[in-house]
Amino acid sequence: MSQLKAWRAAIIHCIADPKDVGVEHAYEYFEDGLLIVENDTIKAIGHAAELLPTLTSDTQVEHHPDGLITPGFIDTHIHYPQTDMIGSYGEQLLTWLNTYTFPEEGKFHDKAHARDVADRFLQELLRNGTTTALVFGTVHKVSVEAFFEASEVHNLRMICGKVMMDRNAPEYLTDTPETSYQESKELIEAWHNKGRLHYAITPRFAPTSSDEQLSLAGQLLNEYDDVYMHTHLSENKDECAWVQDLFPASKNYLDVYDEHKLLSERSVFAHGIHLCDSEYHRLHETGSAIAFCPTSNLFIGSGLFKLGKAEEHNIHVGMGTDVGGGTSFSMLQTLNEAYKVIQLQNENLSPIKSLYLATLGGAKALRLEEKIGNLMVGTEADFVILDKKATPLISSRLALSKSIEESLFVFMTLGDDRAIKATYSAGQCVHQR
Repeated sequence: MSQLKAWRAAIIHCIADPKDVGVEHAYEYFEDGLLIVENDTIKAIGHAAELLPTLTSDTQVEHHPDGLITPGFIDTHIHYPQTDMIGSYGEQLLTWLNTYTFPEEGKFHDKAHARDVADRFLQELLRNGTTTALVFGTVHKVSVEAFFEASEVHNLRMICGKVMMDRNAPEYLTDTPETSYQESKELIEAWHNKGRLHYAITPRFAPTSSDEQLSLAGQLLNEYDDVYMHTHLSENKDECAWVQDLFPASKNYLDVYDEHKLLSERSVFAHGIHLCDSEYHRLHETGSAIAFCPTSNLFIGSGLFKLGKAEEHNIHVGMGTDVGGGTSFSMLQTLNEAYKVIQLQNENLSPIKSLYLATLGGAKALRLEEKIGNLMVGTEADFVILDKKATPLISSRLALSKSIEESLFVFMTLGDDRAIKATYSAGQCVHQR
């Protein structure tokens, strides 16, 4: 039986990239809006005055006069096994991996431990308004099984993969080319496109995979035409130099992945800070995307992502929190740091572009814009209600805002998990503050 429900509040969502159409044509805003959901799908969006008379008398309407509805946030790069080591002090990337990350990931051979962390990880995402994420597991097959089982409970659209890593890592965290291929294949067969779940082939990064393993990852990508590929690229200068030493025949870092047939319309590369023009060109040519991870790039001292350069080459870009290299699960806080990263390069990141990157831009990077990332009729009802009275400071600051752009910017600079009043996945409330 069809179930209709409506939410009344201010509503904003992006309908295009501001780069392509200009800021003023990139979004729809309804100051007093109505979002109508039938079961798990958006049935109507518009002005409350126009839509309320179309509802039957028994339709439940939830009114949030101090709310602002946006699409659910999309995190295009995050490590769920690093949840408990977020905020680990004082190292650059390669030392940080060996000191903190690898020992933490070693615990995920135990499925009970993995499930405990997965449950807490998902609660953090939902508390922060994130409804979809592209997620690293560990080298252990059970880490991905635990994550997918936890995601199923809330009917979340999630993407995850088992890490492939057969060298330059502790013995307790390595697999082999053959086992990584076989276990990834088994996970794809069991979980990919099951409900709202998707699989990502996940070589950790070029230095921890042999040529043979990367080739088998490419083979998997070729065997399943709609799976994802998720890895790291050009995060740190020492890492880039290491890649050049390990793969001397490759023209550059991206070329290592390219030679192993890992670039595709469903390939997402985290970071992409230190790229040359030919790498940008090749990313665009293959339809590959970049995950911009500002809190991580600043925290680990990796560098400043060149958003303008990626835009010049028409590369899809989404936002990533990269926990635990990143310091917050909050997409609002991540956008706060993104603004500063762009400012440091004498450029500007508008509030509408920020919203785009965290919603529709992320959906396009993941090739899911027909399903999520906006609030168009027919899309899945993943959305967030932001609270204009979340904190005294947000409340007083919003009282002075003269436009929706100003109000968005206040949420993005002063907001965090407290600003999220409620999070909905497929029309169901999965978090309420």
